[in-house]
Amino acid sequence: MKTGDLKHDLASTTAQDGALAARLASARKHAAIVLRVERLWPALQPTAGLLGLYCLAGLLRLPQHLPDGLRLVVVAGWLSLCGWRLQRDLSALRPPSRYAVDRRIERASGLRNQPLATLTDKPAGTVDDDTLSLWQAHQQRILASLGTLRAGWPNLLPTTAYRRAAAGALLLALVSAGIVAGPTAPGRILAAFIPGRDDPNVPMPHVEAWITPPAYAPDAPVFLGNGRTAPSVPEGARLTAIVTGLSTHPVVHGANGMVLKDEARQRLDAGNWKLEVTLDHTGVIRLAGRGRTLAQWPVTVLPDSAPTAKWGPNPGAGKGDWRTRLPYEAAHAYGLASLSVQLHLVHPGRGPARTLTVPLPLSGHPKSVKGVVSPDLSEDPWAGEDVTGRVVAQSISGHEGKSQSVTFRLGARVFHSPVARAVLDLRKRYALERESRSGTATDLAALGETPGPINDHTGMFLNLTSIVAMLVNADISNETARTGAVGLMWDLALDIEDRRNGDDASSQASIDARAAQAAVAQQLRHMREDGKQDQQAREELEERLKALKNAIARKMQALAAQALRDHTAIPDLPGLSRAGDKAFSKLMKQLQNDAANGRSGDALERLQQMEDATERMRNATPQDMAALARQMVAQQKAREQAAALKDLTSKQTSLLDHAQSRLDELLRAQARQQNALEDDGGDGDQDYGSMSTSELLRKLGLPVPPGTDQQDGPPGGAPPHPGQPSPTQQEPSAQTMIDPAKAEEQAAARRTDRATQHALERALDELKDEFKELTGKTPPAFDDARKSMKDARTALSDGEDSAAATAQEKALEALRKGRQQMQDAMKGDGKSSAPSFIPGFGSSGDGDGQQGQGSASSGDDGSTPSDDTDESDEQDQQKGKRDPLGRRLGEGGDQTPDDGTHVPDNVARQRAREIEQELRRRDSDRTRPQQELDYLDRLLKPF
Repeated sequence: MKTGDLKHDLASTTAQDGALAARLASARKHAAIVLRVERLWPALQPTAGLLGLYCLAGLLRLPQHLPDGLRLVVVAGWLSLCGWRLQRDLSALRPPSRYAVDRRIERASGLRNQPLATLTDKPAGTVDDDTLSLWQAHQQRILASLGTLRAGWPNLLPTTAYRRAAAGALLLALVSAGIVAGPTAPGRILAAFIPGRDDPNVPMPHVEAWITPPAYAPDAPVFLGNGRTAPSVPEGARLTAIVTGLSTHPVVHGANGMVLKDEARQRLDAGNWKLEVTLDHTGVIRLAGRGRTLAQWPVTVLPDSAPTAKWGPNPGAGKGDWRTRLPYEAAHAYGLASLSVQLHLVHPGRGPARTLTVPLPLSGHPKSVKGVVSPDLSEDPWAGEDVTGRVVAQSISGHEGKSQSVTFRLGARVFHSPVARAVLDLRKRYALERESRSGTATDLAALGETPGPINDHTGMFLNLTSIVAMLVNADISNETARTGAVGLMWDLALDIEDRRNGDDASSQASIDARAAQAAVAQQLRHMREDGKQDQQAREELEERLKALKNAIARKMQALAAQALRDHTAIPDLPGLSRAGDKAFSKLMKQLQNDAANGRSGDALERLQQMEDATERMRNATPQDMAALARQMVAQQKAREQAAALKDLTSKQTSLLDHAQSRLDELLRAQARQQNALEDDGGDGDQDYGSMSTSELLRKLGLPVPPGTDQQDGPPGGAPPHPGQPSPTQQEPSAQTMIDPAKAEEQAAARRTDRATQHALERALDELKDEFKELTGKTPPAFDDARKSMKDARTALSDGEDSAAATAQEKALEALRKGRQQMQDAMKGDGKSSAPSFIPGFGSSGDGDGQQGQGSASSGDDGSTPSDDTDESDEQDQQKGKRDPLGRRLGEGGDQTPDDGTHVPDNVARQRAREIEQELRRRDSDRTRPQQELDYLDRLLKPF
């Protein structure tokens, strides 16, 4: 009878009997599970033993000593053995029978006489209804008497003594090995089962790692240490790791947001590896090898932002300007690679979109740049149109930044010829596709048939005919025809404009000048892009500059000839040619120096100045030539006045030298008398520290500068009384007796100098009046110089050379200031003058030459104000470089002439050494007057 049938029958009898049957079914289910576990565990014990043996070997680090390949074979073989034995033991298992399940319940529940067998048993023999009822009643009594039914716990102990002993020994060995291994035990077991993995007891490989910044960053490499601090590196930096002592290749991972790319691995030799990877985001770098973390470093990656670019104030062309002003600013943390301006039409035509790119000059790779360029964009068909522009900056790291768009107008050249303007208008309409190709050809043909300069000149007519033929030729593509026709129409318009007032020679000179300027600009561009300033490149630039110079010279000759034909008053045509040649030569020399030194921006600026000058030549009118003539007259007068001032200054310096020579003679006489007195009555043991510097100088026979006695005195001594004259200021008769003949000679010299000084006063008055007539201004310093000259003349009358020298020094200083004031006044006049086509004339020059700057040239040699400026600057550099007596400074040589040879004795030498030591001590005392220290420095320098 099945359990389900019995349960059904019993449940149908009473509810109590049904509950007992359910409890019995649950107990049998649990007992079946326990029996399965008791049978399964013995089947797993051999496999567990095999695995335990291998773990024991792993704890003893036996497999780890095998090569990775052999270890893989051992692990695979051992696991295969375990799998085979497990499969064999599991396949031998049989499910527990009903009899075994009931016997397990009976043993666990303590039931006797196998009562559960009665529940499944049947009566023997023939069974009638009474017998069956009696049997069922017996089963119910048995079921009711069962009580609590248990299945018990599985018995997992080995069934045999041999197995118990083997399991105990294995467990004891594992525990002992685990205790010996300590915290490294799990790592040893993993390393035993995973080939290519080292256990924790294997020494760590040696790791050297550093981060190399990208090429655009000037930073030094960052060496990675213990990884506690996070270094900051630019985006795109390259990590390099050298791993020594690792048999298999290492692996690098990114964590906490780190982004790695472009990984490269290289085996250097056995056990040595090199890894490289690019860092793109902040995070942690983890270097692993053979199952272990070799190193990890937190790294902060600084993002490389795009460069900043913006416009400066007032971009675009002003009213009447033919150049387009492009002010710009750009910056990047690591440097700029290129800079340009991108332009687009505000109102484009119907043709394809076009971008006009204007490159901006850069010297090297600056981190920030700010400047203004004024390129000539008048040749472009967009000239005179409104455009939107952006400054585009490209960093050396490859990022691009753009400024905000601004709208301005492109500069356009001024054309006076109506025919030239008509050609340009037609050219613009065709280039912007506001006029069709056939319509442009028809209009050009009609323009050629109209009486005028094109019809009268064969060359221009043939040029126009070739343009029309290009436009009507169907075999030429639209783009090719547009490009060619636009360029030819520009040349035609320039030719028409050049021949408006000039002849063939003037027109050809203009064409040659434009071609030479384009050649120079192309060479400068090649030198900047290639970064070459070698001898060959400089020679090529020099040849092209020579061609440009010759073309400009021919253009100036043509202008001069035109002026003669127009009866324009130019007083000195040869002087005009020489002045222009000299000015352009200087500008070209500066251009060559800038290009040779890599200053491409400055070189292009010089070239623009020459282009501006030639453009003004092209537009020169008779009124411009007359204005140039007036400028030349004013320049000539300015040169003459500068020469007069230089001559006056030179003569004033001579008077100062005369007074100083007389003072030197007096001082030498004083020194000789003092030495004679000391030789007669001196004891040689004087305290030189208590003497003044002037007394020490007299003992050495050296001249004493004026003012030294006032500035220096003996330590602790009182300065001279203000009303008491110093020894150098007293009359000669009060200090020393000089030869009467010499005294008479000096007196005659004073009278001569006094007369000369009076003449210089009158000359200064005349110069002041002439300058006021020329500029309407009077240098204030001239009045100071006039007063000082008068004081010097009075001192000479009184025979006081020291006072005269002081007044003459003041006069020279005032003359130098007056010269500078003259230059400033002439510069102010130049700002309001009209532009000239000769650099240095007018306000449009390069700033090197301005009107009225002093020069010694007479004007006949074609000198320019630029030359005057250079000479003036040299004189300014020498200003103030004089000793206390007003003489030019030397290098410390003896300035006292010696008429004879004197060999000092031992006492004199000893005294001289002591005095020298005292002078050196005073020279090291920086608290003394600066004038005295300078004098002592020059005095002691040769020693």
